[in-house]
Amino acid sequence: MKLSILDQAPVSSGNTAREALEATIELAKLADKLGYTRYWVAEHHDLKGLASPAPDILLGIIGSKTERIRIGSGAVLLPNYKPFNIAERYNLLATMYPGRVDIGLGRAPGGSAEVSIALAGNFLEQVKKMPALLDELDHFLHRDFPDDHLFSKVSAAPMPVLAPVPWLLGTSKRSAILAAEKEMAYVFGHFMSDQDGHSIVKTYRDNFKQGTPKVIVTVSVICAETTEAAEEIALSNLLWRVQQNKGESKDGVPSIEEAHDYIFNDEELVMIEKMKEKQIIGTPQEVRMKLEELQAAYQTDEMMIVTNTHDYEARRKSYQLIAEAFDLADTQKGYLG
Repeated sequence: MKLSILDQAPVSSGNTAREALEATIELAKLADKLGYTRYWVAEHHDLKGLASPAPDILLGIIGSKTERIRIGSGAVLLPNYKPFNIAERYNLLATMYPGRVDIGLGRAPGGSAEVSIALAGNFLEQVKKMPALLDELDHFLHRDFPDDHLFSKVSAAPMPVLAPVPWLLGTSKRSAILAAEKEMAYVFGHFMSDQDGHSIVKTYRDNFKQGTPKVIVTVSVICAETTEAAEEIALSNLLWRVQQNKGESKDGVPSIEEAHDYIFNDEELVMIEKMKEKQIIGTPQEVRMKLEELQAAYQTDEMMIVTNTHDYEARRKSYQLIAEAFDLADTQKGYLG
């Protein structure tokens, strides 16, 4: 199994955005050494506790600090932008880091309604154009507009030897069908969807007409040396998500101490139990077993892990323990031949 990382650049309570971004860069360097396949960074806007509004800028730094791991967005929220602008940015990255760049694409707003207006004006109108935006971006990436098209002579320079690889991210059958229709690789957000993920991924495969469908499934994981330690680390993340859902998130991921001091009401306890159904928490052996079960259920050879903890060192350790449980470093050598 291939394992990859989705980093939302979480800010921990009491820390700064700069510290969060520095932790992201350090984690990417570690992931490169541990044998992870991809390192993607998310895009969010004006959301407390998340420090990455511009994945391409962060990826430029990460690319320079790593050697072989694929880097990408998880995701560029395409309705916020003109496809030409995105093509330029990711072509530049692919020129600097050949054969290593992915463009994960999504259509979520990534922030409040006011933020969407500030970024793109009428966001909902842009969302309706998503299929056309994907087509336009693809033409810019490969410079293959029809000769009579307005943009036939426009180049999203620099044009790399190997174009960035686009992926469509989603959590619904609608996104799965769109990815299949566009013959794009698909990333399903298991960690953030309440729907039947297996059915959604099957819908993607069933509607894929030509070539080979390719799927990555993203899951929330927290790993520690003991089950008890993993559950304690996870508690602060669960509190943070409860606070986010209630619009009460303050300074970022709360500490374990803050989580212990918080008194959960019955509604919040139900919410937490539901969240834990989509999250893997445990020892390296427990995490490996549950990831392999998910892999078999989704019939995919690659899982992408998102881990948000208050303590950045606990996050690093979680990814390290998982890599060791799967012998990723040795496996990666096999992939590289």
